[in-house]
Amino acid sequence: MPLAEELAPGATKLGIRGAVAMDGGYGFFRRFPDRRVDEADIAARAPVLAEFIETSCAGYHLTRRPIAIGFSNGAIMAAALLMTRPDLLAGAILFRPLSPFTHDPDYRLDSAPVLIIDGAKDSRRSSGDGLRLAERLRHAGARVTHHLLPVGHAVTAEDKEIAHKWLRTLEL
Repeated sequence: MPLAEELAPGATKLGIRGAVAMDGGYGFFRRFPDRRVDEADIAARAPVLAEFIETSCAGYHLTRRPIAIGFSNGAIMAAALLMTRPDLLAGAILFRPLSPFTHDPDYRLDSAPVLIIDGAKDSRRSSGDGLRLAERLRHAGARVTHHLLPVGHAVTAEDKEIAHKWLRTLEL
């Protein structure tokens, strides 16, 4: 939530924590011991998360579709939501993502704005992971902005500056 507040001060926010205990915290889906994404787990959890977002937005009388802001595991799940429920989100900011699925579900994003920021020195991602996701989302019709920064896995001040400026360009 502090990151969301930095990027969009004063905007209405809905903070969601994943339900999968991992690495001393929580994620939105399981990973295999070799760190590969458990695609079946993502596919099973994405509809539950989408329903939670819809119910929460309705319960708080939020009439605009939300923009997801996700880091790492959360960015991967946000990408999964874009791919499986293209009507749910107005767009997304994805820090250090990779594609959630080997084979994409049938989806069309109709110009949804997506910002992807990768770290060139990210030891938790393979080179080009974020760019491959950007290309997949572009192919599905999203308006993708992709940045590769000379940093590791953590979100940096430069990430925040890029994301804050990108958000201000959106007409929402």
